[in-house]
Amino acid sequence: MKTFKDLKFKKQQPLTIASGIQAEMHFPNNYGISVIMTPHSYGHEKGLWEVAIMHNNSLCYDTPITNDVLGYQTDEDVTKVMKQVQALKPN
Repeated sequence: MKTFKDLKFKKQQPLTIASGIQAEMHFPNNYGISVIMTPHSYGHEKGLWEVAIMHNNSLCYDTPITNDVLGYQTDEDVTKVMKQVQALKPN
């Protein structure tokens, strides 16, 4: 199982995500996650992450995990979400 430690963060261009960092990871079940911290993400002011679930390389808002982005996530919370996403059945 992949965890937070496996994520590779990159600085984003100011035109895409203002002065933030992002990591994406895709899994064999066609799901993935996007993890960001920007001046506009939920939790950035506390050094926390915002996580979005992806399906087939697009944002996905209809999984059993959530129907929105998940803000205010610690490193450990991100790992928990990653494990849940990896356990989703492929479709």
